[in-house]
Amino acid sequence: MDEGYIKYRSHWVRKAPFPEREVQELIAGRQRLYECGLVGAYPDGVGYGNVSLRCKEGGFYITGSKTGGFPQLKPEHLSRVVRVEVEQNELWCEGPVQASSEAMSHAVLYAECPWVQGVAHVHHRALWERLLWKVPTTDAAATYGSPEMARAIVHLLRTTDLPQRRLFVMAGHPEGLFAFGESLEEAVERLLELL
Repeated sequence: MDEGYIKYRSHWVRKAPFPEREVQELIAGRQRLYECGLVGAYPDGVGYGNVSLRCKEGGFYITGSKTGGFPQLKPEHLSRVVRVEVEQNELWCEGPVQASSEAMSHAVLYAECPWVQGVAHVHHRALWERLLWKVPTTDAAATYGSPEMARAIVHLLRTTDLPQRRLFVMAGHPEGLFAFGESLEEAVERLLELL
């Protein structure tokens, strides 16, 4: 499985952890998803799932690369994405860790939908199989964390009811689903209500 590997060109500036008060909502939302098995790690240790929260100063906070399997996240496990160039396949982030491999997909949701405040990418085989092609679904040729996936998400936002539904399936990323909302709590609830 080609899971958990960063495909974009990362420009990472190592910085101190963010103040807990700024990221506590992100940590709490991710914890709920972890406890339900929607974020975690496979038996081989490769982590899956990531969560993000729009930052007041611009950009967004996101769980760091290779943190999916951690039972409890802390501010030192988070990154802040400050810029993305989809067509050049480049991403700029800062913090104690690099941004998640799926950060580019989160970025296009924030860029296309100014009202989005929180995004969750999770894995769940049964939900994926149940919802595949029944809700907005990205093209099977689009792989996770790629410019093709980012373009596929933009296409769904512009041509389907995705902005209202706030949930989509990734055909080319078995088990992969995304939810987003006007708060991170809304995105998390959107997923949990489907279990």
